[in-house]
Amino acid sequence: MVIALFFAFALHADDLDSRVRAAVGGALPDDAALKTIGPRALPILVRLYKSSDEPHRDAIAIAFYRLGWKSEEAKAALMRDVHTSNQSLRTHVQYALGRVSSDADVVDTLATIMQNDDNALFRDKAACALAYDQIHLTEQQKVLLYRRVIHALRDPKPQVRTIAIQVLSIQTGQTKGFAPDAPIADREKSVRAWEAWVEEYAAHWH
Repeated sequence: MVIALFFAFALHADDLDSRVRAAVGGALPDDAALKTIGPRALPILVRLYKSSDEPHRDAIAIAFYRLGWKSEEAKAALMRDVHTSNQSLRTHVQYALGRVSSDADVVDTLATIMQNDDNALFRDKAACALAYDQIHLTEQQKVLLYRRVIHALRDPKPQVRTIAIQVLSIQTGQTKGFAPDAPIADREKSVRAWEAWVEEYAAHWH
């Protein structure tokens, strides 16, 4: 009886593994199949991600993004590729990170890329991730995001200032009159208004 149960469990595990592999075996994941399996798929997805080549990791990163299930293991796996030179993989990793984690280092990493990466495309994609994909953050956790993005409003690069105010506008519905190409004195006035706002926000959600 015990042996029969063991083999039944092993067969079930093999079947689950095969179903997850099949769901992410193409260029795009089979969302419906993965959602039918549910969060039991996560450990298998993480294992596949770690052992796969870049095109396959790209598909699994898309799966993590689309599923939106929190997973510390998925976050750790994705963080290994957050600076990869593979454009498609890196973009999907940046998008997926906030959909698997609410950890502060995810926000910090994306904010640093948004402000300091040598590649303007990756800066832009990190800003998109901050604007749209931090789905698990609490209101208290959003304070870090807002502070980091407000800091970027003073960046000497016009593109960074532009994407930073876009993030804030999407996240809060406000701009506080900030114009990326305005004279520095006018920009500074708006930044100070943002700094006052975020401190009030932080105190409210403390």
